[in-house]
Amino acid sequence: MSRNTVFAIDEFYHIYARGNDKRRVFLDTRDYYRLLSLFYLGNSKEIIHLSDHAGKSLNELLDIEIKDTLVDIGAYCLMPNHFHLLIKEREECGISKFMQKIMTGYTMYFNKKYEKTGSLFSSRFKAIHINEDNHLKHLLSYIHLNPVKITEPNWKENGILNKIKTGKFLDSYHYSSYLDYCSGIKRKQEKILNTKEFPKYFNSAWNFKKTIDEYLNVKVEP
Repeated sequence: MSRNTVFAIDEFYHIYARGNDKRRVFLDTRDYYRLLSLFYLGNSKEIIHLSDHAGKSLNELLDIEIKDTLVDIGAYCLMPNHFHLLIKEREECGISKFMQKIMTGYTMYFNKKYEKTGSLFSSRFKAIHINEDNHLKHLLSYIHLNPVKITEPNWKENGILNKIKTGKFLDSYHYSSYLDYCSGIKRKQEKILNTKEFPKYFNSAWNFKKTIDEYLNVKVEP
């Protein structure tokens, strides 16, 4: 699905997709959880139909055993009009198969629920090959810091106006893997990830949060 990037086994990629014309692609909590369930159940050579599990919560869907995963997911973040993934190619064409499954599956769900037609996302998903260690480490912070824009839209230009409020917001944002990195509390959503296949840049949850705080304290010059 990606025209400009050639995927290779054991290589890392930053994947992101936006709604058409930057439209919102998640309108309520169930929408976010739908895509999260697809991140998990769609990451398999086996075809699992969510219609066979109607009425189940996200946690119940995460109890389903999956085999023969297509990719390794190191981080993710869902935003109102787009989403990010940090992915490692596990087998030939694994990323392409995975992305086709989740984007097609979510679009069909969204269009049926909201009585829409046509494509939901802008063209093809975007993919950037990560071939530098510093870039990969940076993405683990960048992806997880995306929700800050919801509460402080201009934080990169103006700095964080209320650091305590921002920290609490990140700690309460359940649509990313942030809490799986910085919280000592195990979540079932952690099953979406396979962090063992990614470099261990942070030797503790405290070290990860310290790195996030350092990013928040930096004002990005235009």
